[in-house]
Amino acid sequence: MLVAVIVVGVWLGFRAQMAKTNLEQARTSAQQTKDALLQGNTADAARFAGEAQSHAQAARDATHSLPWNIVSVVPWLGSPFKTGQQISDVVLGLTAEVLKPAAEVGTAIAPNQMLADGRLDVQALRKEEPALGTIAAAAARLDADAKAISDPHYVSALGEARSKLQAQTSDLMKLLSGTAIAAQLAPSMMGADGPRSYFMAFQTNAEARGTGGLVGGFGILRLDNGKPNVDTLGQNTEFFDESFKPISLGQDFDQQYGFTKPTTDIKNSNQSAHFPYAAQIWKSMWAQQSGMDVDGVIAIDPVALSYILGATGPVVMRDGETVTEGNVVKLTESTVYDRFPTDQSARKQYLQDVASEVVKKISGPLKSPRTLFDALGRAVSERRIAVWSSSPTDQKLLEETPLAHEVPDDPAPYAGVVINNLGGNKMDYYLERQIEYVADGCDGNTRLSTVTVRLTNTLADATQLSDYVAGRMGFFTGLADNIPKGAMLTSVRLLATEGAQLISVLANDTRIRVFGATERGHPSFEAQVAIPPGKTAVLTFRLSEPTASGEARVPVQPLIDNVTPKVSVPTCTG
Repeated sequence: MLVAVIVVGVWLGFRAQMAKTNLEQARTSAQQTKDALLQGNTADAARFAGEAQSHAQAARDATHSLPWNIVSVVPWLGSPFKTGQQISDVVLGLTAEVLKPAAEVGTAIAPNQMLADGRLDVQALRKEEPALGTIAAAAARLDADAKAISDPHYVSALGEARSKLQAQTSDLMKLLSGTAIAAQLAPSMMGADGPRSYFMAFQTNAEARGTGGLVGGFGILRLDNGKPNVDTLGQNTEFFDESFKPISLGQDFDQQYGFTKPTTDIKNSNQSAHFPYAAQIWKSMWAQQSGMDVDGVIAIDPVALSYILGATGPVVMRDGETVTEGNVVKLTESTVYDRFPTDQSARKQYLQDVASEVVKKISGPLKSPRTLFDALGRAVSERRIAVWSSSPTDQKLLEETPLAHEVPDDPAPYAGVVINNLGGNKMDYYLERQIEYVADGCDGNTRLSTVTVRLTNTLADATQLSDYVAGRMGFFTGLADNIPKGAMLTSVRLLATEGAQLISVLANDTRIRVFGATERGHPSFEAQVAIPPGKTAVLTFRLSEPTASGEARVPVQPLIDNVTPKVSVPTCTG
């Protein structure tokens, strides 16, 4: 019996080492497959995927031998062996059902093949959409299997391997899910079934609005079988003198924003962070002004343009000035106001010319389509590109992506901090934000939570800035006399978890009153603060909120700065 135990132990040790070696090799080959796919090297991707599957199969064979199967069912003692089996099963599934098919599809939709001469091959993408959907479904199933892998108890190395695999399958699932949705969306929205047209808003986030910034200019983007063309570029002044017929976006919207006439005054059209509201307003305005009924709306900001220029290379203006990735944000959000302090027409024309040159650059031949895709992906991840479609089918798919910029109407924990410039200036170029959302545990029906917002006016000296940039046009009568030039007058609106109740709001440790409302089921609490140059305003919202299930969400409004919110909210179930 002792000899039998020793033999089994040696056999299990040999198999464990074999499984470990092959799993490591499979992981290496899987990473090489992913890298090759992203680089458009489909031949290498297919080869690496085959190697990954071979190693994964060897690891699974090692963990499903007869002695291993026997030990794995022993209570507690067999837990690491059970974990090893589950890990090898998931890895084999990933290589066979995800990586290898993805490499095969990648041959048809590699970036350098999909985008040529400024045209996206939407027909090829549509052809591969069923395969991409199947791969995404497999990735989602395997992600669920990875999350269900049991605790190995006393073998910490397996615990680490389990955690790494769970993180990898989650990332892969999200990536492939997005790719599958894009394959469904892109052909339709980019004119595979006939030309499509979109109102494209250029947002100036030096003057903050809920969706990012004031609409400084616009264009009409036409897409025909994957080929883009911008045939109209205009300034926001084209909407200033029109007597637009208002539209209703619901009782809550009308009650919260209606007094600013958002559906007829483009300057106030995008105060809400819910992008579909702004999109429907802009669509209505353009239809009334031009008679053209667009198929959707797109919004983009100068920071996104900087990422695009990083991929396409700089543009040269007619006067020889070079606009690059490194200077486009400062040029369009700050320098332009110094250059044209009083000539608004010249300033807006300059901004329009910059946008025109960038559009031409994107529409032409590209050295690296993948680099452009990466730049667009970065802009989307930072919420700097938003898209809305008038097609209910397309819009439903968009809502599954970061492009929709919707305020969700579900009960999961939520803290949306929305900044709107009330000063009528361009001071938000100098705004820096910090956001923190903290909540108690999951016991009980309600819990205490706190949302802290720190807003810093980084401007040191306002004396050299024009009144158009640092003035106080929007300040209340009397308030402007007591606030220095270069101050920010800022609306800070918190959209809280559904059912949350406000306990108090402090501004720099002083209790203040706020304006209450409701937006898409979320209680809305608005505070207004003035922030002189070099100063910081700290707003503390204290709440009692339902102990809702789900992961907490803190969307970041796309302004000049990039913010990573600090979230300390437990994920509750039930």
